[in-house]
Amino acid sequence: METAILGGGCFWCTEAAFSELQGVSAVQSGYAGGHAENPTYRQICTGTTGHAEVVEVTFDPAVISYEDLLRVFFTIHDPTTLNRQGADVGTQYRSVIFCTTPAQEAQARTVIAEFERAGVWGHPIVTEVLPAPIFWRAEPEHDQYFARNPLAGYCQAVINPKIAKLRKVFAERLKNTA
Repeated sequence: METAILGGGCFWCTEAAFSELQGVSAVQSGYAGGHAENPTYRQICTGTTGHAEVVEVTFDPAVISYEDLLRVFFTIHDPTTLNRQGADVGTQYRSVIFCTTPAQEAQARTVIAEFERAGVWGHPIVTEVLPAPIFWRAEPEHDQYFARNPLAGYCQAVINPKIAKLRKVFAERLKNTA
């Protein structure tokens, strides 16, 4: 098993998407990249801790490669908007890949170049690629937020469209839920 640490805006969205993929055994919401120790959601929301909302994805590279995880990542969020995803604005919502190995860094840069060449987003990708810092687990109320609150307004307006896109574009990569 390997670990990927990815920030693509609100961690409720990224957790919901990655949880649906074959080869992913766990997705944990949390915080990384800032200066405060053991930060809280309330602190993160101020934008003063330097942390990004991230997910720690545990996956089996024999089932889904790191590169394919990144292809999903670059499809389910807009990597061209600096410090924002839709209405979520602030450095805590930045697009960031925290690499746990030098191989992950090389793979991340390769996938970014692939998306840039394809012009998928029509604007330059601003995703940061950095060495993995300490990952701080988010409070339990954030765990599986979408699964527990599918009818909440944010889930309906923001997460549902991302999940629909994931299911359409990556249908062959989804866990068998039947």
